[in-house]
Amino acid sequence: MTSQGQADASLQHLHRTVLLDEAVDLLVHKKDGIYVDGTFGRGGHSRLILERLESGGRLIGIDKDPQAVATGQALASEHEQFDMAHGSFADLDSVLSDRSVALIDGMLLDLGVSSPQLDDADRGFSFMRNGPLDMRMDTSREPTAAQWLNSAAEREIADVLWQLGEERFSRRIAGAIVRQREESPLTTTAELVALIDQAVPRKEKHKHVATRSFQAIRIYINRELEDLEEGLDQALSALAPGGRLVVIAFHSLEDRIVKRFMRDKARGPELPRHLPVTASETESDFRLIGKAMKPGEQEVRDNPRARSAVMRVIERRADTEAVQ
Repeated sequence: MTSQGQADASLQHLHRTVLLDEAVDLLVHKKDGIYVDGTFGRGGHSRLILERLESGGRLIGIDKDPQAVATGQALASEHEQFDMAHGSFADLDSVLSDRSVALIDGMLLDLGVSSPQLDDADRGFSFMRNGPLDMRMDTSREPTAAQWLNSAAEREIADVLWQLGEERFSRRIAGAIVRQREESPLTTTAELVALIDQAVPRKEKHKHVATRSFQAIRIYINRELEDLEEGLDQALSALAPGGRLVVIAFHSLEDRIVKRFMRDKARGPELPRHLPVTASETESDFRLIGKAMKPGEQEVRDNPRARSAVMRVIERRADTEAVQ
């Protein structure tokens, strides 16, 4: 590849970190604290966090994607305050245990698929680029999207498309997938896109016909919602007094889970009515920090993928203790 070709390829995989300054400003409240970037990606947030840390501060990165882990390991070789782990943020308990860390001062989650993953046709995440029908964030684990689509029951496929993608024509698409694989297995993203296009009788304006299906399949293959629910619980349990959990979500299913989780934790325990209790017994150990934040107009113009981002923050009150 020529130097110009290498430059072009590099540009294709650039990742613009959404709400970068805003997220790190809210996360790093203690410059010598211990923090976790639970979705390292290509390290945009992590690099800024490291700039904010003073001597004694520490940052642990976690990511499912082996390519992201390789980037993180390179960063760790340059920064003694940084350590990289391969896995899901739902593995937080074991990641901290392996490093003899009891409590953390903050954790950041930047959910969903990253720009490098979308822009790399070989990963199979994008309906705009033809490539293997893979969609795994962690390429060391199976099944791939192709393996699942070529073996799952028609009803299961339809349920996933409806529940995780809110695809109105989920049954039509699932039926078309099963009929197609009886002739030959699906192997590429282009084949799946063509099949969806033929199966959907009415197209939405300003939305690609395969958007909902690709989202649903990706979320299912990577257990994204299950990992989110498990990761949120583990993150809050690990927060030291004053510690914060910062979460950036990009679609309604994720944000609904995050919003409900943080609201319920900040509200405190639900007790039977008329039960004689003191105010301190009903007060939550957590509080919401500000309102949901979205990118500004300039950021959305510079990076259209930022338009759906929503950031929420919750903090363990400084006068409470984490239960280990």
